[in-house]
Amino acid sequence: MATIAAETEEDGQGARGGRGLKLSPSAISYLQATPLFVILGLFFLLPIAMIAVVSFWDYDFAGLYPDFLTMNYTDTLGSWVTWKIYLNTLKFTAIVWALTLVIGFWVAYFLAFHIRKTSTQMILFLVCTVPFMTSNIIRMISWIPVLGRNGLVNSTLINMGVIPQPIEWLLYSDFAVVLAMVHLYTLFMVTPIFNTLMRIDRSLFEAARDAGASGWQVLWNVVIPLAKPGMAIGTIFVVTLVMADFSTVQVMSGGQSASVALMMKNQMSLLQYPAAAANAVVLLAVVLLMVAAILRVVDIRKEL
Repeated sequence: MATIAAETEEDGQGARGGRGLKLSPSAISYLQATPLFVILGLFFLLPIAMIAVVSFWDYDFAGLYPDFLTMNYTDTLGSWVTWKIYLNTLKFTAIVWALTLVIGFWVAYFLAFHIRKTSTQMILFLVCTVPFMTSNIIRMISWIPVLGRNGLVNSTLINMGVIPQPIEWLLYSDFAVVLAMVHLYTLFMVTPIFNTLMRIDRSLFEAARDAGASGWQVLWNVVIPLAKPGMAIGTIFVVTLVMADFSTVQVMSGGQSASVALMMKNQMSLLQYPAAAANAVVLLAVVLLMVAAILRVVDIRKEL
């Protein structure tokens, strides 16, 4: 009996010890999120904080001097050249966003609703991703022999007698910049919209048609509202990519156009790191405001 009592007491102590070590669900969630938080802190938040700190430093041709000056921000925000470059960047962003949205929606619509077999859908979707197996630089430069003065387009039009002389604005112009960006970033709009359209219940279309809706009414009142989360995610991708692009603007415009990212790249090449950091902070604020506006209009949590 004494042995049984001792074992019972030990079991009770073990149970109490186990209950003492048991963690709450919220604590377990925090522990599970700790590795991600550490990674984001080291590789995302810390670099941004360093850029913000450097943006207040002083500098000259010889080096950087830790300080707390607002000179870099006053020079950035007080220059009409900077405002003009920002407006030019926003112009590129708006045009590329509109074109990628239209093209991306119809490509995703075709893949989701006009291709019946899932295997065929996946094959065609993979075909869309084939260009991404090469770098952005290669895909961008590939437009030069197509749009150049003696390129494929001009040579074909001249040989057909459509134009008497080459079209100059096809290359090294804003048109070339927009065309290259649309080529580079359309897939970032196709993917989230296609993912959203595939989740739409097809019985909604039958219900709308039974109620007397035409094809365009079904598209406008059923498909587009349900596709808004995917459009918002694609918009965030395209906007952030275009705002941060400098190589496409530099190469395809032939140095005749400018963007905020290209301005920062030139400042860094001149060792003006605090000025570039100030522009980076301002650009980040502009992008975050645009993303916040998108999130206020569309609730993308339905898609996540």
